[in-house]
Amino acid sequence: MAPGGYAWWYLDALSDDQHHALVVIAFIGSVFSPYYAAARARQGGRTDPQQHVAINVALYRTDGGPGARWAMTERGSAALQRSAHTLAIGPSQLHWDGSALVLQLDERCVPLPRRLRGTLRLHPQALGSPTPLALDRAGAHQWWPIAPCARVEVDLIDPAWRWQGSGYLDSNRGDVPLEDTFNDWQWARAALADGRSAVVYDAVERGHDDPRHIALQFDARGGGQPFEAPALQLLPVSGWRVPRSQRSEPGHAPTLLHTLEDTPFYARSLVQAHWLGQPVLAMHESLRLDRFRQPLVQAMLPFRMPRRG
Repeated sequence: MAPGGYAWWYLDALSDDQHHALVVIAFIGSVFSPYYAAARARQGGRTDPQQHVAINVALYRTDGGPGARWAMTERGSAALQRSAHTLAIGPSQLHWDGSALVLQLDERCVPLPRRLRGTLRLHPQALGSPTPLALDRAGAHQWWPIAPCARVEVDLIDPAWRWQGSGYLDSNRGDVPLEDTFNDWQWARAALADGRSAVVYDAVERGHDDPRHIALQFDARGGGQPFEAPALQLLPVSGWRVPRSQRSEPGHAPTLLHTLEDTPFYARSLVQAHWLGQPVLAMHESLRLDRFRQPLVQAMLPFRMPRRG
């Protein structure tokens, strides 16, 4: 990996009853880490990303019930173990067993110091294209939709969550920090009623007014095809005034159902929209990287992202 670069593996899932949601992100070169940003500033960008690794776990309840939790502890390279089939960071790991991605989680939550332990299993219906897609014009940032159509089994000990639902797995990597290339982006993924799924990216690069737009639909065999996504429509801004927008077909205004994550530079939401002639429930994120760069925001982040080692 390039000094100052990053890689992450992203998994999300929504329970069949739509009452539970979760996101897990394993980072090498934690892109939103204030410690990594400070180290790059001190070292002229020549920072080893393996010195800034973390597994972020976010559990959400959309029905108001108990159990929502957040964990993200950053660690150094001594806590990192990698092989062809396993990525371990501290006490948690991701392992490919030949048919499923198995996550063994053992994390400490913030701000309340609670445990988050248990097992997730992601079963791909098929694996996506092995060829990553460039997110920027220079090709410095790559996106790989590994398993855009998947099922997830949740078996947690603490909190005691057991459910199944639709899932999604992808990976991003870059040779330079995100904020060096992008101003902001809007991203969404949704499962479709016939076993397919769809993903939409709208990323605004620095020095370019027109967004970099990607819209792909995936079938149950893993094949991806571009589709003409409908126009962007505005959503309500987040509590931190982060702008949000979602693509939806004419006559079907997108509806913000739940704000799952609300930070000064990032919002994660569940949004109802209409794609490819059918209603969809999309996992949606809005990112403002100029906000992330602000010194005040950098000073606030350690309260959500402690570092050990």
